[in-house]
Amino acid sequence: MKPQFAALGLVPGLVLAAAASLAAEPAAQDAVALVERGSAFLRMHGKAELIRRINARDPMFYRGQLYLHMRDARTGIVLAHPVHRWLVGQDLLEVPDASGKKYRREIIELAATRGKGWVAYTYKNPADGHPEPRNDYIARVGNVVLESGIGIR
Repeated sequence: MKPQFAALGLVPGLVLAAAASLAAEPAAQDAVALVERGSAFLRMHGKAELIRRINARDPMFYRGQLYLHMRDARTGIVLAHPVHRWLVGQDLLEVPDASGKKYRREIIELAATRGKGWVAYTYKNPADGHPEPRNDYIARVGNVVLESGIGIR
């Protein structure tokens, strides 16, 4: 078999491997990497452009279950969200999660004190209504907080 045709035999395997990695639930390092990518983009291109890209579901910041979202670091108001667009412009600091925890307040406090870290909360899955434990990695960059979350299994 000629080398160029032998290489074509690898393509289906590579496609399947890539599809499997996209379908797999994101891990902690994926959320951290996405927030870091967003931080670098924000510093280079500015807040308005990052908001536009997040809300447009740019593949750089949106990969199914793994996505970046942004809130104002002082008020907690959501500035960009690729999945739940109705959240943009909302002040939900005092709204508790499915277990009664005001985790958004915790996000703002963590951003103000340490600048980055993890916040755990319980998310009510809109598909089936069941509560699911989640973790958001957050980082303050200037006057915004960037966040990316993962399910906890």
